[in-house]
Amino acid sequence: MRAIKGVLLTCDSAVKQILLTLNEKEAFIVEDLDETHVIIAPDKVERVRQALASELEKNAFSLEANVP
Repeated sequence: MRAIKGVLLTCDSAVKQILLTLNEKEAFIVEDLDETHVIIAPDKVERVRQALASELEKNAFSLEANVP
């Protein structure tokens, strides 16, 4: 077994699918461990946090957006 430098990220499977999609554009996943865990590059943590927040905001329901 080899040592891996990275940050362990625990998430649900839906968020992991978003992360895998984001990873195709900007490689940050060091190791895909299982359905709820990935290791990401330590220098990419803040960028991943921002990109994930942006994607989740796109999928969020807002009452203000639906008022005529």
